[in-house]
Formats: sequence, C-alpha cells, structure tokens
Amino acid sequence: MIAPATGQVASSFGIDNDVMLALTTSIFVLAYAMGPLFLGPLSEIYGRSRVLQLANLWYLVWNLACGFAQSETQLIVFRFLAGLGGSAPLSIGGGFLGDCWQPHERGKAVAIYSLAPLMGPVVGPITGAWVAQYSTWRWVFWSTSIVDAAIQIVGAFSLQETYAPLLLERKADRIRRSMDAEKAPYREIRTVFEGQDRSWRSIMAKSLIRPFALFAHEPIVQLLGVYMAYLYGIFYLFLTTMPSIFEGIYQQPVGIAGLHYAALGIGLLVASQLNARTMDNVYIYLKSKYGGVAKPEFRLPAMVPGSLLLPIGCLIVGWTSQAHTHWIAPDIGIALVGAGIILNFQCIQTYVVDCFTLHAASAMAAVSCLRSLAGFGFPLFAPAMYKALGFGKGDTILAVVAIVIGCPAPWILWHYGERIRNSSKHAR
Repeated sequence: MIAPATGQVASSFGIDNDVMLALTTSIFVLAYAMGPLFLGPLSEIYGRSRVLQLANLWYLVWNLACGFAQSETQLIVFRFLAGLGGSAPLSIGGGFLGDCWQPHERGKAVAIYSLAPLMGPVVGPITGAWVAQYSTWRWVFWSTSIVDAAIQIVGAFSLQETYAPLLLERKADRIRRSMDAEKAPYREIRTVFEGQDRSWRSIMAKSLIRPFALFAHEPIVQLLGVYMAYLYGIFYLFLTTMPSIFEGIYQQPVGIAGLHYAALGIGLLVASQLNARTMDNVYIYLKSKYGGVAKPEFRLPAMVPGSLLLPIGCLIVGWTSQAHTHWIAPDIGIALVGAGIILNFQCIQTYVVDCFTLHAASAMAAVSCLRSLAGFGFPLFAPAMYKALGFGKGDTILAVVAIVIGCPAPWILWHYGERIRNSSKHAR
C-alpha cells in the first residue's frame, strides 16, 4: 500500500535518493526472505496455528509502529520487523494446505491460497493511493493495522491446528494421562512419528536446518526456487515502477494512476480462477490416463501457457508505454504479466507441496527465501535500468530472461521430475 505514497514519504523525511526511497517499500520483502526460514520449521515443532497467530500479532505491533516513524531509518527498521511477522503465511500456508487436502483436491485450495499474496500487493496500492491522496502516508499503515487487528481476533477463535504429528502427540499424551498405571504399567503409547529422537533440541536442530538442506540438496527446490524468485522479482518490479509509467509518462494524478494496478489484479484473478477450476480436473485425468498412479508432475501443464504469457506481457508493457500509446495498451500487457505470474506460482506451489507433503512448510520456506530476496532486489535496480535503457529495452531484457529460465522448467520436470524425486530422501 505504501508504493503510491512514496512521494509523500520522501517529502516527510527529505529522501532524495531513488534507491533509499525504493528501500522503504522493498525492505518489507527482504524480511519475507528471512522469516519463513525459522517460522516454517517452528510450525513443525509447535504447530501451524500457534506460530501463525503469534507471527501475525508481531506484524500488527510493528506495522502500527510504522505509522509513528519519525525518520527514514525508523521506517525502514519497523517495516523490516513487520515483514518478519507478515512472512508467516508464505511458508506455513503451504503446510496448512498439505495437512487439510488430499492431492487430488489440493489444486483448487492452492490456487485460491496463492492468489492472496499476489492480489494483496495489487489491491493495496489502489487503496493506498486514495488514502495517501486524501490523508497522509501514516494512515496507510494505521488502516492496515485496523484490518489486521480484526483478522487477529477472528483467527484467535476460528483457526484450528492441522499438523498431524502435533495432533497425534497431543492425543497420545491424553491417552497416557487417562490410563491407570496399576492396570497397564508396561503399555507404551506412541505415535508413528515418534520412532526417532523427539526431544526439543533434536526437533529444533533438524527443523531449522531443513530449509537450507532442502535448498542445498534438492534440485527441484533449486530449479523452482530460481524461477519463482524471478517471477516474484518481476512482480515487485512492476508494483514499484507502475507509478513512474502512469504518473510520469501519462501525467495522471496519484489516485487515478493507482487504479492501473487493477489491470494486474484482473490478470491475476482471471488466470487464477481458470486454473483453479481446471487444475484438479487435469490432475485426475492424467492420473487415470497413466494407470491410476498420482504424480506431482501432473500439476505442471498450466506452467506452459504461464511461461509464455509473462514475456509477451513484458514486451507489450515496455514498448507501448515508451511509444506513449493509449494507456489501455500497457494495461493489457500488465494483465498478461499478472496472468503468467499466477499460473506459474500456482503450479510451482502445488508441485512443491505434493513433493514434500510432510515437510511442506520447510520446502516452501526454502523456495520463499530466494523469491523474497529477488522481490527485495529487483525494485532497487529498476530505476537505473529504465533510466539507462528506457521501458522498451528494459522490459525486453526481462522478457528474454523469462523465456530462458521459464520455458525449459516444465519440460525438465515433466520428463525428469520423477527420477529426481526417487533419488531424494525428502520428496515422495
């Protein structure tokens, strides 16, 4: 929400450096890279619900503090701390879905879940632009804190635990306490997950190391992590540079320029809903076609159109905005970028959850770390790139890289994914 109000932030704190100004927005995403690395594993120790609610409370406190910042340093620090709490759903959300839905039902659930983290940064700037235009940038933070407080209250009463090992441990503990020690002195009650050392130190060490181990040793996590990083980087690059297109080139006021984020939202929403309605059906069809054997690779077909729509959209945005065509032309390109991003996001997240179901939170944490680093870094170099090359050549470079990285990914995983999974000790 703060992206359209960065001009007001610059005026309030006297920021005249483009990189520092971009940092006030993207520092939040840097925290997204670090938070899941420990929040995801912690959810596999203490449970999904407890960690998610405490992380949200942490976000609420520091997001509220952002509205009271008295210097650019305070704002950047508070934004980073708020981002640590806000990053919890990135890794824990995938774990929730893996806990609650069977593989043949999971596609629609992941499609809806993956839409929210992308629609938020789209709807946020539209709202933030009007809040900033008729109030101050501080109310951008205070208004989101009010909404988050309501979510916190609802979650405290309605968000239940779903992590199977923890639920079974609680059940086993209840049975132990209800047993008569004299009548059953030698009976041992244990869960299927207690065959190894379940001490706090052992679980903590393994869980905190697991995201790094997955990224270091799992080619699936490495390949999809790099591609998702690029997707997220482009997404945040567009979020932070769209004001320079519509306020700069088209000379539109802040509120009107903010409405163009709706184009990105339309692309995300339409593609997401189409994919949500077809992903599970395609999965079931391919499962029956290949003898009733379910494979995570059956989640990949929608990546093919997604990997093509993204570079096409980048080319349209870059060259139409540079040519000063009617504003609807870059909006069409922006919608295609959104569609390409969400199709790839949904396929990647569902594929990762299907491959690493029990450790889905740690796998998502590993993937999320790299993507958030890209989301932090891309907006920092974007102003210099567009200043030197213009929007046409700059977005052409983005399109070419998207083709080189994205187009081979579904083909590689479709043909070699099963072989890679069979050689892994974490994937199924």
